[in-house]
Amino acid sequence: MTVVLRARTRAAIWLFSAAVVVYLLDRVTKLWAERTLPGDPIDVIPGLLSFRFATNPGGAFSLGQDIPWFFVGATVVVSLLIVVTAFRHTNPVTAVALGLVLGGALGNLTDRYTRGEDFTGHVVDFIDLQIWPVFNVADSAIVIGAIVLAVGSFLGDRPERRDGDATPPLRSDAPPADGR
Repeated sequence: MTVVLRARTRAAIWLFSAAVVVYLLDRVTKLWAERTLPGDPIDVIPGLLSFRFATNPGGAFSLGQDIPWFFVGATVVVSLLIVVTAFRHTNPVTAVALGLVLGGALGNLTDRYTRGEDFTGHVVDFIDLQIWPVFNVADSAIVIGAIVLAVGSFLGDRPERRDGDATPPLRSDAPPADGR
């Protein structure tokens, strides 16, 4: 087995493991919220954090409430792309970030399926930071995964430097050392 194949397999294991952990955590916490929170909210840190049961028919910030099919379609496409490309990654950080997105997407998709007809159900939200719309574990995982992917993409474009490097990397437009 080659080194690259081993790295890809290891990254895929990280990706799917992260997705399963997020999915299970999301499902358990939503079931807890449904059973525990329909009455009064629970103040965890008064004025800052409470757990309050809410549902959301749309996407982030309840946008697109009239087009739930759009969110279902986007979720299915993104999830399929992540699964299809799962064995192409070698960076474990990228793999975990994609796993966070996949697990969160599948968690919210499960809500849409189990809480309505034809994937039109509402997503359960319960984390209330008082200054932000109410959200859930799946939403958090998607956002964190997307941020890690964006930062990794930005940092990945920079040439690597080791602490002992005295000279910067060669510029691509610099003439060759032999003068030709």
